Amino acid sequence: MQALSLAWGILALIGMAVGFIPCFGWINWVNIPFAFAGLIFSIIAHILTRGPNRQNSTVAIILCVLAVLLGSKRLVAGFGIL
Repeated sequence: MQALSLAWGILALIGMAVGFIPCFGWINWVNIPFAFAGLIFSIIAHILTRGPNRQNSTVAIILCVLAVLLGSKRLVAGFGIL
């Protein structure tokens, strides 16, 4: 479950990076809900994991939060359409 949440976080960050390319800002309309779902999934994976083996889900949480925050900032900067 942690590996899946980490892959989800990496895909969300890649989607956010593609959304920063001019004329591809609309991708953030899809990527922000994707990253938010990944954030919820990563939090669940973090809660269900016991012991010191929580690194993957912690990194996934950070990546998803970055994707949501930076993607939202890009949408505001591009007025939500570009």
